[in-house]
Amino acid sequence: MGLRNYFVGDVLKIVILANNNLGLKVTRWLVQNEVSVVALVLNSPEKRSRANEIISGSRIPLDKIYEHYDLQDPETLQKIQSLGAEMAISILYGHKLDAAFLDIFPRGCINLHPSYLPFNKGAYTNVWPIIDQTTAGVTIHYMDNGIDTGPIIAQSKVEVEPVDTGYSLYQKLENEAYDLFINSWDNIWNSKVVPHVQRCEEGSYHSSRDVASIDRIDLDRFYRAGDLINILRARTYPHYKGAYFEKDYRRIYMKLSLEYED
Repeated sequence: MGLRNYFVGDVLKIVILANNNLGLKVTRWLVQNEVSVVALVLNSPEKRSRANEIISGSRIPLDKIYEHYDLQDPETLQKIQSLGAEMAISILYGHKLDAAFLDIFPRGCINLHPSYLPFNKGAYTNVWPIIDQTTAGVTIHYMDNGIDTGPIIAQSKVEVEPVDTGYSLYQKLENEAYDLFINSWDNIWNSKVVPHVQRCEEGSYHSSRDVASIDRIDLDRFYRAGDLINILRARTYPHYKGAYFEKDYRRIYMKLSLEYED
């Protein structure tokens, strides 16, 4: 992808699609570093987290804040295009973006994804490296019409330790993603990135529904000990029920605590 310099003066105009703690941290960092955020797009209410803080951190007026469904409206897309943003940045945005939106931005749309692409495209990127023993990490990539399939700008790996749970790995991925973004921003800012095409056929993809296939522990089934431990620790996350077994028509939920020997 050949990129030109579309800056007006020293200010880059961007649209942010942000969610959750990572979206909040990146939004605040961009604003503090004098990037001009001209519009904000939020997840649907059922997928939304820390939205009020993201709105406050973006310093965006309410008439420039959009819902995911607004992006299906041609009039809204024209309004966004009229803002003159050169780039869109997606951080944990949970909806697929159509070409009509992606094509607005001369310098493209980039996504900060908490997996080591092409592994673990899609959802629950803190779960599947533990279950499938795939490489964990984080990636910045250009967005295309697929889900996490666009050319890679930068990425880094994260170690999955034997004591990691879904929660501790999520925290590692979030911290690594934030560091990768701020360390890559100068190259993105100055159009010095050299993206490379993913080998998507070698990776993996999981939808948000896939965890249902591992959450129910069948008491009459034989499991390898390591596989069962991995399910239990991968689905250990505060405030989420996770893996369970059934007894007397009731679910009994389980969480796993792991620690190294002193």
